[in-house]
Amino acid sequence: MRRRGALIGPPEQMDKGAGKNQQSRLCFLASLSAFFWILLLYFHFVVLGSNTGSESTDLQNNIISQEPKPAHLTNAGLPEHRKIASDSAGSPFKPSPVHLNKAGLAEPHKKASGSAGSGPINTEPTPAHLTGSASHDKESFPFIRALKTIENKSDPCGGRYIYVHDLPPRFNEDMLKECKKLSLWTNMCKFTSNAGLGPPLENVEGVFSNTGWYATNQFAVDVIFSNRMKQYKCLTNDSSIAAAIFVPFYAGFDIARYLWGYNISTRDAASLELVDWLMKRPEWGIMQGRDHFLVAGRITWDFRRLTDEETDWGNKLLFLPAARNMSMLVVESSPWNANDFGIPYPTYFHPAKDAEVFEWQDRMRKLERKWLFSFAGAPRPDNPKSIRGQIIDQCRESKVGKLLECDFGESKCHSPSSIMQMFQSSLFCLQPQGDSYTRRSAFDSMLAGCIPVFFHPGSAYTQYTWHLPKNYSTYSVFIPEDDIRKGRFTIEERLKQISPEQVKAMRETVINLIPRLIYADPRSKLETFKDSFDVAVQAVIDKVTSLRRNIIEGRTEYDNFVEENSWKYALLDEGQREVGAHEWDPFFSKPKDAQKDSGGSSAEVAKNSWKNEQRDQSQ
Repeated sequence: MRRRGALIGPPEQMDKGAGKNQQSRLCFLASLSAFFWILLLYFHFVVLGSNTGSESTDLQNNIISQEPKPAHLTNAGLPEHRKIASDSAGSPFKPSPVHLNKAGLAEPHKKASGSAGSGPINTEPTPAHLTGSASHDKESFPFIRALKTIENKSDPCGGRYIYVHDLPPRFNEDMLKECKKLSLWTNMCKFTSNAGLGPPLENVEGVFSNTGWYATNQFAVDVIFSNRMKQYKCLTNDSSIAAAIFVPFYAGFDIARYLWGYNISTRDAASLELVDWLMKRPEWGIMQGRDHFLVAGRITWDFRRLTDEETDWGNKLLFLPAARNMSMLVVESSPWNANDFGIPYPTYFHPAKDAEVFEWQDRMRKLERKWLFSFAGAPRPDNPKSIRGQIIDQCRESKVGKLLECDFGESKCHSPSSIMQMFQSSLFCLQPQGDSYTRRSAFDSMLAGCIPVFFHPGSAYTQYTWHLPKNYSTYSVFIPEDDIRKGRFTIEERLKQISPEQVKAMRETVINLIPRLIYADPRSKLETFKDSFDVAVQAVIDKVTSLRRNIIEGRTEYDNFVEENSWKYALLDEGQREVGAHEWDPFFSKPKDAQKDSGGSSAEVAKNSWKNEQRDQSQ
């Protein structure tokens, strides 16, 4: 029986079956591949991601826990062979002009109505490390290394390191090369010599010491301070351990070049370039500049132009959003703004050794003072609010008062020897407002051991809170201006009411204050005394350190901080967190015209101050 062969379908059916099997295999492989990639991605982001974050935190903590290695040199101002490569700590945050108020919290810049200098509202997010959030890991703050240096008791510089930006020379040294252009009326070349002290003074009349005395210009703090910084013993080239960051910009010299006859673009140029340069630096991102400070040896009103009108005065450095974060040390600050701080005008005395200070103090204690009070100054006939006219009249009429008139043509008033000789022979020295609140004469008189008499709290008490005692009655006499205007009593009557014992105690306090009111020779340093520079630097360090601690703790320094009341906060007692009504409120009440202060237009005040510099030509 013949066996039947296997049934074989037509060729089309065979091809169809093979294609179906192949498609099934492809689908299976695609599914397997997709599952594999899903599993791989899950393992990478979920498993490895958590481990990476943990390792990153551990790494950061390891870096933070390392002991900082002190570096006592910075590139700024050093000769080429001593310069060190920068090793600044970077920041993962993008620099942005976030404004931190005095309480230490970030806030947007709101543009004031009619003010061109306040800047636009900042819409950029605040870096997480500046919000003060309690949930933020304490160890992750980028300034934690700087705070930890305080705990190292074996390090004499712990908590006191200063990092100095190595600015392009156009912001400082190049200005000195063109010193003839720094003032319209005064050749500043001789005043920028000797590290900013000016030419030495000869002790022909025996009024000075034999060494340490110079014909110092009252607006030379820019270069004096910067040169003193080069001698600061706790400089570092590692910004991550710095308690504060110094910006050696000659802001006072910069604006001095362009105040007369230049448009606002020229006046603002260097300030805008500086801010742009700083904000690109990694050091800026750590605290958005709140740990930065700079010095300007002029009054604050030269840097607070309110509008962009060509006729308005000064530049707008202190109104730039970024500059509002920095601290600016000026010889006269604004009572209504939180980003500037008063430091003393330079005097003629710049000792190089402690012995020179001791010798001068002893000499001031032993002097015979034949005048009850004295005044060196000129009237202000164009200012109806000025009490200088009444003060001059009282000096002329009193048998115990001495007057040195400083009007045009009176050369003695521009003689350091004549001024210091009069102050040394007086118990009290009258210090009314100048063109602005303050005047250099106050510091010259205290250097001579003369008790200052102030007539406006803005002349010293709310200005130099870092350098002068909070209890002003221990070293000075306060006579409100209205008492003089209304003739309630004479100056002689008021001063004679003070007992000889009290006068002696006040004079001793003034003499003991001398070291912290002078700038030591920048080419040397005092051993035991803290001079004006030392006091200012320490105050900045304390301010930044307090701010950092408040940020970490998620707290503010003050309750309900109001910047317009800035002058009040430094007067608070320890532990006070909010200001209220004050007896000096009438002195600082702002009229309805926001562009004016209690002494008239701030721009006009600054302009008059410059006009009166013409009297200094004979120095």
